[in-house]
Amino acid sequence: MEDVDQVATARLRAHGQRYTRNRRELMDLLAAAASPLTIPEILERRPGLAQSSVYRNLMLLEQSGLVQRIVTNDDWARFELAEDLTEHHHHLICSNCGIVRDVTVPPRVEKSVATAFAAIADETGFHLQHHRLDLVGVCPACAA
Repeated sequence: MEDVDQVATARLRAHGQRYTRNRRELMDLLAAAASPLTIPEILERRPGLAQSSVYRNLMLLEQSGLVQRIVTNDDWARFELAEDLTEHHHHLICSNCGIVRDVTVPPRVEKSVATAFAAIADETGFHLQHHRLDLVGVCPACAA
């Protein structure tokens, strides 16, 4: 996590902020999570943190490009480390319960998706930086 801490320190400093203990704790928690977390899930795992502090720090970490928000149809957005700090992946989102699971697609499929998105960007004059793909459906638990 040392490299992530160095990146976090630099990005926060560029925004006139410090990499505080609470921000480091949030980054560590998100790094250790198997899937994106909601604020209530973060508070369950770190009950000593105040909800308002978690929300404020997540927003700052998101603005600094360290965390990304995933919006689903449930009451809470989910948060995970920014992709450039982890690995490129996509999400399976349940339209019933809102659960989010990370999924990595085979390189052949990823190349096809990237090619298709680059073609769309060329046709529209859009300057593509990267892509995210969310597959929305019903998870096995909700389908049962």
